[in-house]
Amino acid sequence: MKAAGVIVEYNPLHNGHVHHLRETRRVTDADVVIAVMSGNFLQRGEPAFMDKWTRADAALRSGADIVLELPYRFATAQASDFAAGAVAILAAAGCDAFCFGSEDGDIGAFDAAAGLIGSKRVQYDEEVRRLVRTGSSYPAALSGAYSALAEGAPDDIAFADLTRPNNILGFHYIEAARKLGAGMTPYTIGRTGTGHHDTGPDAQTGIMSATGIRRAVLGKDNPDAVAAAIPPATDKAFKDWRKAGHPFGSWELFWPLLRFEIIREGPGNLAGIAEMAEGIEHRIYRAAREAMSFSSFMESVKTKRYTWTRIQRVLTHILCRMTWSDYHEYREPRYLRLLGMTPAGRQYLGVRKKSLGLPLLARAASSDDPMLEADIRAADIYWLGIGGNRPGSDYRTPPILLPD
Repeated sequence: MKAAGVIVEYNPLHNGHVHHLRETRRVTDADVVIAVMSGNFLQRGEPAFMDKWTRADAALRSGADIVLELPYRFATAQASDFAAGAVAILAAAGCDAFCFGSEDGDIGAFDAAAGLIGSKRVQYDEEVRRLVRTGSSYPAALSGAYSALAEGAPDDIAFADLTRPNNILGFHYIEAARKLGAGMTPYTIGRTGTGHHDTGPDAQTGIMSATGIRRAVLGKDNPDAVAAAIPPATDKAFKDWRKAGHPFGSWELFWPLLRFEIIREGPGNLAGIAEMAEGIEHRIYRAAREAMSFSSFMESVKTKRYTWTRIQRVLTHILCRMTWSDYHEYREPRYLRLLGMTPAGRQYLGVRKKSLGLPLLARAASSDDPMLEADIRAADIYWLGIGGNRPGSDYRTPPILLPD
């Protein structure tokens, strides 16, 4: 059986994602689509809108055949580590290809970008360091260094635009696959509908971004626009989530827990938290003592050098207790954590189980790996913030099995 992989968050899953799943199956001619999905905390350093099991179920009912959890260490990391962890899991799962959404929609442009940076790595890294020293944020430095290289390249070569969010991730997927030497064929599907940060529906397709859907569901925009932008599985997930009395995940909801952790730990202990650097722990501590809301706290902490996303990732590590020591220890994925599968997915795993590149974990209790313990701790903290009485649920929840 031929497998194609996708790297997702589904926060929440919408019609654009369904289109991506369908196109992935079509362009790769895959028998099964394997999704590597972030858990309860995401790459931009945010609590997920709904928990991983709810999102995995929606994915399986909307076109994915197997959903594997991307460990917390990679799910909440900068783009290069996020990509490296996810691509390694797809390779270990036996994928023949992987497919990502992008603004460019041209795999050749990404190959050209990866080749350009790979051929001038020393020059590129030096320029990144120079830009960071002059006060640029790390993402801005990466973009600036890449632009400088592209300006000196032949005019007849099309390079991916690495100022756009999906293109940036796509580039890192290509780069990670090259370093891994996994032999997976890369594909990309042009992003359909609205942009990454747009909040309204696209006039032609009706597709809304995940950001727009979250805002609408929370009542900040037109909630009626959501119904046409999501598949039935997400609509049901929203209804079931509300029926259970759960609030949707947001930093404002988690602010009391986070503030408690910051004040309790103090600057000395905060310095050991992953991604903490250059004394920003003092700024975080002072702001937490004064701010009464998450938004006011962030306005106090944010600087030109530290982007909103970078700070949120640090805060996620404070909340979930990921230290620099843990961060350096967990350099590569150690397992394939199964969240769910369809009958086709079950058949695939039955055929491939003995040849997988990493141990397949169907039950959390079957392993005492510290990396897995970090995933379970993050899940427990998520439920404490949501208010659901479900700490320990990862030990009690079996993989989702859709019926034949």
